[in-house]
Order: sequence, then C-alpha cells, then structure tokens
Amino acid sequence: MRIAVTGSIATDHLMVFPGRFADQLIPDQLAHVSLSFLVDALEVRRGGVAANISFGLGRLGLDPLLVGAVGADFAEYEVWLKEHGVDTGAVHVSAERGTARFMCITDEDANQIAAFYAGAMQEARDIDLAHALYGRPRPDLVLVGPNDPEAMLRHTRDCRDLGLAFAADPSQQLARLDGPQVRDLVDGARWLFTNEYEAALLLERTGWDRDDVLARVGAWVTTLGGDGVRVERAGADPLLVGAVPDSTISDPTGVGDAFRAGFLAALSHGLPLPAAARLGCVVASAALSTVGSQAYRLDRRHLLTTAERAYGPTAAAELAPALAHLESPEHLESRDPLESPESPDPLDGTS
Repeated sequence: MRIAVTGSIATDHLMVFPGRFADQLIPDQLAHVSLSFLVDALEVRRGGVAANISFGLGRLGLDPLLVGAVGADFAEYEVWLKEHGVDTGAVHVSAERGTARFMCITDEDANQIAAFYAGAMQEARDIDLAHALYGRPRPDLVLVGPNDPEAMLRHTRDCRDLGLAFAADPSQQLARLDGPQVRDLVDGARWLFTNEYEAALLLERTGWDRDDVLARVGAWVTTLGGDGVRVERAGADPLLVGAVPDSTISDPTGVGDAFRAGFLAALSHGLPLPAAARLGCVVASAALSTVGSQAYRLDRRHLLTTAERAYGPTAAAELAPALAHLESPEHLESRDPLESPESPDPLDGTS
C-alpha cells in the first residue's frame, strides 16, 4: 500500500523546564505575559510532522513518499530518511531559505510551549502533486498534514482533481486557518486526524457540529493522550481504544505522528480498525519513551510484548503479520545521529 505524506519537514529544538508553566502564570496579569524559562536540557533533533509520519511508515515497511519543502541544509537529514525507508524524491529544495525550525519547551507535566519558523516550508505552496507524483506509483492515500496553509489547500484540491483519497491532518495549523479553509480541508477526507483540543477547535472554526463533520468524512480519528484514541464514523458507535498503560514519558513531541504511522501501517496491512488503533497506540508508546520524534526503536518482540500487556494475547497476535518484516536484524535498532498487495482496499475503513 502506497502512502504519500505532505507537510512540514523541520529540525526540532527541544528544551526541558524543571517546573510547571502553570505556577508561573499570574491570573490577573495574563494580558501582559512576559516570561523567560531557564531550561535544564536542549536536544536538537530531526522532526516535522510529515517527516515524522514518513519515518514511522518507513520503519514499518511501507516505503512512503514524502512531499514537502526544505533548504539546502537538508542533505544529511535526507540520507537519514532514505536509510529508514522513506522516498524523498518529491521533496523540493529551496535555493533561498533554510529548513523549518520547531522550538519547544516542555514542563514536568508534559505541557508544551512552542514556536515554529516556516523557512523553506513557505515554498511548499508551489508543489504541484500531479508533477510530484509523475512517474511514480499512484498512491492509495495522500495525507495532507500541517504545512504552509496555501500548500495544504492546494494539495487537497489536487487530490480531488486527481481522484486521490486523502487524509486531513490540519493539526497545529488550525490556529492559522479560518472557517472556510478548514471546511475545504476536511470535506471529503477519507480520514480526519485531530487530538482532543484540535477536535474542539475544528468544530469552533467550521461552525459544524460533530454529526456535520462525520457526514463529510469517512472516519474521524481523535487521539486522547493518556486515554487512548476515539474513532468515529457516521451511523456507527464510536470505537474507543485505551492507551498503553504505564508508558514511560520521556518526550511527548511527535507521539501523535507515531500514532498515525502505526495506525495507517496496520490499515495498509489489511488489519481492522480496532487493531489499527492498537498498533497506533503501541507505536506511540515507543515514541513517548524516547527523546526526539525519530529516535524510537521498533523491535518486533518488544512491540508485541507491549501489545499483549496492554490489550491481551489475541490482540497482540492480530498485529503480528503487520510487524513480520521487523524480525530482520537491520530493523532492530534506530538511533538518530544527532545525539553527541491486491485485495479490498484496507484504507476504506469498512473492516
């Protein structure tokens, strides 16, 4: 199953504050906030939503096509992605701007304050999907992830014009999009991905209620943090799958991206929705226990042990076929050097 992933490609600058942001906020002074946090740690890692999801899909054996815009400083990052199963042939390299930067501070409650500098990502709006896909296998799904807003709208229109199934994952960019733009991105999506806060923001932006959204998408997947995930479809009871219990929390950055990779990989292997949600949660748990969005390991035995502990032996056995390729030695370890077939379409959600 071929998946193209469009969206941000960035370098993450991850900092840790040994306290609580909430303790630094004075309720009657919120209109005049001026804070500086002395942090204890700084990690510089590879990131960006599209690159993170592609990395996870590549590790899970799907050969995803990454579509986005970067600067000339992308060369080493590109080698890393290729080594982990990502097709970077559709990545645009800017002659003028550097690769995007994500800067994030996480407190001891895993709350985050972040900023994102777009850089070369601004040129993603110039990427034509028909041109990017020319000469390549036609994707079964295009994920439209957070990106330059005009790029997101263009990629969605391109999918409709080309008759390509697409997943809408507006994520952090909901804060930059107005109602008509959000409605345009969501309408007709086979899959809609949000977290719980983004779900509420999406309803506020669009003016739709939950039933309105479900009438316009194939399925709405909402990650719930420590409570797991909810999958909703029109006319069906919500599917609720709990998170992996007692997961080690090292860094929440990129955990949602890891979930998406596991979820889509399971569907691509023909697994039903409950199994897809479970694999998404298991891969997310692996990412949560590691600092950096692309530093987690995917060891088949460990993933199946985690799935059995969280969901039972039958559920773990159901995931085994999707993880078979991870038995080979070259898949057993992943470390970021920045540390000093034909069947009914499994992506249609009918399983």
